[in-house]
Amino acid sequence: AQQADLPAAPGQFWVELPAKARPFPEPLAEGASPGFKWRGTKGWFWTPSQYLAEIPYLARFKMNFLMNCYGSLFDYEHHSNWWDGRANRWWEDLPEEKKLAFEQIARECRKHNIQFCFSMNPNFVSARQVNDGRPESVDLLYRHYVWMQDLGVQWFNIAVDDASEGIDASSQAKVVNEIFRRLCLRDPGAQMIFCPTYYWGDGTGAKQKPYLEILARQLDGEVYLFWTGDAVVGKITRPAAERFRRISGHRLFLWDNYPVNDNQATMHLGPVVDRDADLGAVIDGYMSNPHCRQNQMNRLPLATCADYCYNPAAYDPQRSIGQAILLLADSRPRREALRDMVNAYPGMLIRGNYATGFNAVRDLYSRIGALPNSRWALEAYLNSLQDLQIRFGGAFGNAYEPGQQTLQADLQVLGETFAAQYGH
Repeated sequence: AQQADLPAAPGQFWVELPAKARPFPEPLAEGASPGFKWRGTKGWFWTPSQYLAEIPYLARFKMNFLMNCYGSLFDYEHHSNWWDGRANRWWEDLPEEKKLAFEQIARECRKHNIQFCFSMNPNFVSARQVNDGRPESVDLLYRHYVWMQDLGVQWFNIAVDDASEGIDASSQAKVVNEIFRRLCLRDPGAQMIFCPTYYWGDGTGAKQKPYLEILARQLDGEVYLFWTGDAVVGKITRPAAERFRRISGHRLFLWDNYPVNDNQATMHLGPVVDRDADLGAVIDGYMSNPHCRQNQMNRLPLATCADYCYNPAAYDPQRSIGQAILLLADSRPRREALRDMVNAYPGMLIRGNYATGFNAVRDLYSRIGALPNSRWALEAYLNSLQDLQIRFGGAFGNAYEPGQQTLQADLQVLGETFAAQYGH
């Protein structure tokens, strides 16, 4: 049985391979500029080798911006439970090996005409907080930024998203202003993006508005703000962006929480959807938040993000994901394997779930199982997934290994569920 014959899922989406390749991303009309001036992605606790692997693909997709995940600088090598407050050791020097690795990332970005943005979040799951009342803490944080600036880096981010302590807009603004002031004294071309604690919505919420109004008054007017859209995850509209920008009083850089899986056992491989075509009139930059381990598989949805932010007026999700597959695979078996993997894991936006841990494969199994007399349909579905696993491994070998492991884990869990219910 083919998945196309199974009960339709909410937000049904099915990818067919295009007859021929088109220029990618979709070319601009004559005389037009890209929808967003800055277009790129960040890591999600990526290792240095993951960043290095993706830089050539960013260039291939006509993206020009890469930010490190602040979590990549945590000492997760010695503190695997990075959320317990011991891994974020921003007040210490980075280990020499890690410094050399990130210096190489900065050099590779420059080689590919990509702006590298250096990011840290000192107040997230941290035993020590940075605030304006402790000048020595500002000095300790600043030295990391000087290290990167000495390598020629001009873009910087200070993030305080998801912080549970130190939510004081005035103190945050003073710290960002001071570090930005020092960086600008050394290089007038320095740029700063601040990720506020309240980084989503239209800015009118009871807690958001007074916080953002303080930033409007006290944060340096040249600093960008990161914003994730109408919600943390989900649709992104121009009216919400306009209200957030008006209340916060600052230029915006979109932090698009797609196709991020927050290191959960799933993938979101379908094209980005539900982003207004005219967001670039309000927002200067676009940054996609990616999968954690599956950076290779992440290239599929990332390519559609690149297509959207380069030419949003002409963006077509169905066309975009089809062309992304042609771009990333060079033979019919490989293209069919990628197509079927996207059809298996179309993602949270396509399904309208808006949860980073949403798993389309397990969700479809549950919906089939809720139907009367569903045993044979479930068996056919599991057989189709097993066939996909075999074909994908045959087409790519060890490539896309974390993505293949995701499918394998789902097959094991669902196989055990089936066996427990039906006896084999």
